[in-house]
Amino acid sequence: MKRPTWDEYFMKITHLVSERSTCMRRKVGAIIVKDKRIISTGYNGAPRGLAHCLEIGCMREQLGIPSGERHEMCRGAHAEQNAIIQAASSGIGMEGATMYCTTAPCSTCAKMIINSGIERLVLGGRYPDQLGEDLIREAGVKTEYKIMETSGAETE
Repeated sequence: MKRPTWDEYFMKITHLVSERSTCMRRKVGAIIVKDKRIISTGYNGAPRGLAHCLEIGCMREQLGIPSGERHEMCRGAHAEQNAIIQAASSGIGMEGATMYCTTAPCSTCAKMIINSGIERLVLGGRYPDQLGEDLIREAGVKTEYKIMETSGAETE
């Protein structure tokens, strides 16, 4: 039996977090780790106290908005945003932390990641927003892709 690396371990947890998502189109999970400790988690869904898309339907589907475009036309907050907000609302600094996410960040999340001081991203897949990738690269945030197969094994 092979013991998972830290990245494999945290990516598995990130996939578990994504199962709480209330998005009808894409289930995304994110966790922020500092010193090998999870300091916050987030998944995509409607803000606290608001109806979830699972309950009332997806506005983006109804309007025919493609993935990766018009982020403002959505009831939900992204997993990365929720993880950053959760850490910040608890007074936890993210300087030097690593974020694990099941998908690459959009341009809005990329800006939040950069400004929060997160220094490393471990991502489970791509997202159709080139500006997000460009901003992360320009800011010097280290990025690695760790794609998990359905069996739970890691590929690159």
